[in-house]
Amino acid sequence: MKFEQEGTRFRDYGLNIHVVAPGERSTMYHGEDGQEDFLVLSGSCTVVVEGEQRTLRAWDLLHCPAWTRHTFANTGDEPCAILMVGARRDGVEVDCEYPVDRMAVALGAGVEAYTTESDVAYAGTPDYDVEDYREGTLPGA
Repeated sequence: MKFEQEGTRFRDYGLNIHVVAPGERSTMYHGEDGQEDFLVLSGSCTVVVEGEQRTLRAWDLLHCPAWTRHTFANTGDEPCAILMVGARRDGVEVDCEYPVDRMAVALGAGVEAYTTESDVAYAGTPDYDVEDYREGTLPGA
């Protein structure tokens, strides 16, 4: 669920809720030149952050200072909803890198070769769909 309208973006940050279905990942393992914060709203997911793997559950918060390498994969049986907030500079996405990490690759959330190009990192992966809110996706809503 995007909080921004098509064609317009918040100038200083991005704000979205990403629902990661079982067996899917939210992003490819990456680091970027801006801080990001992630709050798990429902479900659970596996995070790979700086080469370490952990489980995040509802109401866990992950703060990633600039260049913290990370990705999320849903290895469970239920959807996982994550509130994602990330920095921008004057409405433009910040610089990003996609390093190789064996744990991220094993989860289907990593690149086989280092790149700074998102088109290269996501080549061969399905496009994600932006959808309106579906009742029951978030607890109590």
